[in-house]
Amino acid sequence: MTDYEASVAFLGEWGRFQQQVFFLLCLTTVPNGFSGLSIVFLADTPPHRCFIPAHANLTAAWENSSIPLEEDSQSGALVPSKCSRYNIEHMVNFSDRGLLPGIDVNLSSVPTEGCLDGWEYDRSVYVSTIVTEWDLVCDDRWRKPLTSSLFFCGVLAGSIVSGQISDRYGRKIVLFVTLAVQTVFTIIQTFSPSWVVFCALFFVVGVGQISNYVTAFVLGTEILGPRVRIVFSTAGVCLFFGGGYMLLPLFAYFIRDWRMLLLALNLPGFLFVPLWWYIPESPRWLLSQGRVEEAEAIIRDAAKRNKMEPPSVIFSPLQVKLQSERRKAHNICDLLRFPNIRLISITLWLVWNTLTIAYFALSLNTSNLHGNSYFNCFLSALVEMPAYALSWMMFRWCSRRLSLFSTLFMGGLFLLFIQLIPANMISLAITLEMMGKFSVTTAFAIVYAYTAELYPTTLRNTAVGTCSMVSRIGSIIAPYFIYLRSYSISLPYILMGSLTVLAGLLSLLLPESYGMPLPDTITHMQHFPGCCQKTPYTLTHTEEKENAAERKSPVVP
Repeated sequence: MTDYEASVAFLGEWGRFQQQVFFLLCLTTVPNGFSGLSIVFLADTPPHRCFIPAHANLTAAWENSSIPLEEDSQSGALVPSKCSRYNIEHMVNFSDRGLLPGIDVNLSSVPTEGCLDGWEYDRSVYVSTIVTEWDLVCDDRWRKPLTSSLFFCGVLAGSIVSGQISDRYGRKIVLFVTLAVQTVFTIIQTFSPSWVVFCALFFVVGVGQISNYVTAFVLGTEILGPRVRIVFSTAGVCLFFGGGYMLLPLFAYFIRDWRMLLLALNLPGFLFVPLWWYIPESPRWLLSQGRVEEAEAIIRDAAKRNKMEPPSVIFSPLQVKLQSERRKAHNICDLLRFPNIRLISITLWLVWNTLTIAYFALSLNTSNLHGNSYFNCFLSALVEMPAYALSWMMFRWCSRRLSLFSTLFMGGLFLLFIQLIPANMISLAITLEMMGKFSVTTAFAIVYAYTAELYPTTLRNTAVGTCSMVSRIGSIIAPYFIYLRSYSISLPYILMGSLTVLAGLLSLLLPESYGMPLPDTITHMQHFPGCCQKTPYTLTHTEEKENAAERKSPVVP
């Protein structure tokens, strides 16, 4: 047990204070289930064809035959073209002369042209999406995956700045500022006059979305006790995120206009304002900044809520002196400064990056699966709920390293098996994809909590934020993994499956944190590689100099 945990042990694990922090912080992650994956419905592409203007005055026969047939790249069947039509002037000429298509006129001899007058969209499912609003089809279809990628670019930017800002200015202020950014800018987004403005605002929403999630995650991890922390970091925040994700297809089913859907999903964000008076700052962070009096005030208030009698001195003078000596600004460079922390960081970055590719590609792919898109999205969200429950059980009783390896490895195998399924066995293919999503989601929940356990208090938020930041490279390119379906349906699954299996093998090198106290400083971190520790980790001369104050104090490593 660390000095901090020993000092606050009198509070207990599950009093009124801990229950309040647990549920309110989990509640703040619900909007992330909305905003992170709403693009599935906002940018869905309904069936479409070239628009034939009424002033052309074509006969019914020519209007019905105005779209040429093309071979579908996936099924090989002949289907009406989505991006071309027969030349309108030729059709008008033939129509005025009373000639019939396919009888008097060989259609193969009629030249084709693009959709010069726009497109006609099937409105049976959606009233409007951003695709139908700004014609993101055919030559402009590249804009659809770019829209998702720009959102994840915002997530990348938020991951870069949020961790360092919250390590400098505090968890609580960053949590509520980013909640406000996410809500306000999404509402402004509903009034976007163009695709460019929509994407610019979507970028800002991405900044707020990840900053809110990571900060809430770290705040709960630092406030809650060891046993409750495991439940919070694996099942708690993830189940509430999954709850938001499950509500997304429900909202989308009843609201088919993309602007109204965004409003409905984000107006409840204003309900989080009163939580400012109920969610405290992290006492661990306050201690790391030397603000001992404020940390003690929060602990005493927690004791009052839990009906406990706090000791007259919560943090000993020695601990106060130690925290004062540890007070130092940390940044991303510290994650690469020393060999041990550098190897852990690089390994985690590779694992996180692979997980985001698989998770978001599978989540965004629900609109491409056979069947009802609303049901498929709900099913994709539903499989996450038992996955989060499993992650908690594995994190509670199993090795961290083996838990991460097994879920990654199995997820990769499920995705690789999809290519072996015959084309007519659609249900089995979808089942394997959902099993892959289940395994990847379990691994994602584990890696968040695992990462927080490996890094010290002074760097924890920066470290988790940086892992999330680096992994956004994967989320940025994830939409283009789905785009590969236009060339081969199996190609995305082969790539995702192979990467996930390799990441699982790589995770075996990480150190074990099961049963270990949370490290407070870099010198308390476990050693790399965790699978084959031959000699204790030895500090360099620079590390010894920088951590001299710590080595003089009786802190249990």
